[in-house]
Amino acid sequence: MGPRSTLFPVRHVIALDVGGTGMKAALIGDGGELLHQDRRATGRERGPEAVVEGILGFAADLRAHGAERLGEPAVAAGIAVPGIVDEARGIATYAANLGWHDVPLRALLTDRLGIPVALGHDVRTGGLAEGRIGAGRGADRFLFVPLGTGIAGAIGLDGRVEAGAHGFAGEIGHIVVRPGGTACPCGQRGCLERYASASAVTEAWAAACGDPDADAADCAKAVASGDPNAVRVWQQAVDALADGLVTALTLLDPRTLIIGGGLAEAGETLFRPLQDAVRRRVTFQKLPSIVPAALGDTAGCLGAGLLARDLLETTDPSEVTA
Repeated sequence: MGPRSTLFPVRHVIALDVGGTGMKAALIGDGGELLHQDRRATGRERGPEAVVEGILGFAADLRAHGAERLGEPAVAAGIAVPGIVDEARGIATYAANLGWHDVPLRALLTDRLGIPVALGHDVRTGGLAEGRIGAGRGADRFLFVPLGTGIAGAIGLDGRVEAGAHGFAGEIGHIVVRPGGTACPCGQRGCLERYASASAVTEAWAAACGDPDADAADCAKAVASGDPNAVRVWQQAVDALADGLVTALTLLDPRTLIIGGGLAEAGETLFRPLQDAVRRRVTFQKLPSIVPAALGDTAGCLGAGLLARDLLETTDPSEVTA
């Protein structure tokens, strides 16, 4: 490490995004500038206790880096985690891919760091960033829908993201779009994510083309080249997605609909037919702008930074509570 800068201490926050395989982190200044970035493996193969200790250690190292390189330690921290999250109580309730139950993560981090800590759900936190500084910037109402292994959603209202009474708001992937259809691990049949997630398209295309290694990106390329089998698989996913999105926009009336995740990387191969499919389905509803996410896999980390900075507006850093 270089010499500590004492002439110009830089006020900043810690932002940490915990994923199933990797953790992304940053130190972010008051103006949103990225002062330092780092990544580490989550290490879920070592068990839930080791994952939690890894998070705490990573956060402590980030605090030390700020003290050493930026002249003062971070004044707050934000952390985004997957699964079911009780943001109000600061508890990581459940995450199947990390194996944890009822982890008081905010209290543990507050104790380790000695600063205010905000805990958020990964998709809602990513949605917060997309809504405020990404593709939804300037929109008072937005819906962020990442199409990845599953499908989740973040409901944006006037610069914040709605968690719901029990932390389940935005779970658009479990809207039933094909009643009696494919079984979903959630216990229902015909859920949207069984038809329109990146993993669902991968499964359908691998079966259709006979190549078990083919994935959704390969399907998108085949669609672009005019392969009729790929067009059929892709259109089935687009139609299911449009059905789910129209249900959501009927309920929420967003101004902007932000689509992210792996499938969104297909660009116009996804957005052109999706916009057409949604337009065909709306009747009285107002058609929102349908746009690609802008922040990619940095959204969760940037959103965690926003949570931390928001915390400073309501918390005196000298009065830290768990």
